[in-house]
Amino acid sequence: MSATAATPDAAASAAATPDAAASAAAAASVGGEVGKEAEDVVVQYVVLRRDLADAWPLGSVVAQGCHAAVAAVTLEVKGETQLKNLAEKLEAAGVRHKVWIEQPENIPTCIATAPCPKSQVSSFFKKLKLCK
Repeated sequence: MSATAATPDAAASAAATPDAAASAAAAASVGGEVGKEAEDVVVQYVVLRRDLADAWPLGSVVAQGCHAAVAAVTLEVKGETQLKNLAEKLEAAGVRHKVWIEQPENIPTCIATAPCPKSQVSSFFKKLKLCK
C-alpha cells in the first residue's frame, strides 16, 4: 500500500456525491490513475426513492433500481446450444457481451450485451422472439 492511499473513511466520504463516486469508479477502471480519460468515463446514475425504503423491504427498493438500470428488451432462444451459438457469433464479431453462468451448477443461462448502437447488433437478434 502506498503512503498516498486513501483511508476507508476518506473513500466513503468521497463517494458521497454522484460525481465523486463516478470519479472513484473511473480511477479504479484505469488502474487508479485520475486523468482526462478518467474524467470522461461513461456513467449511469440510478436514483431511488428513499421514502419507499420506509414502507418496502430494502431489497425490493434496490430491485427497482436494478430494473431501471437494465430496462432492456428481453429475447429468448430455445436452449443452451442456441445460447452458446449466439455467444460465439457475438464474440467473432467483437460485440461486447457477458454470458451469465449460474453457479454452482455451471449452467449458462443468458447473454447480456454492452450498450451499443442498434445498427451494430440488430442482425444477431432479428430472428429471436420476445421472451413471454
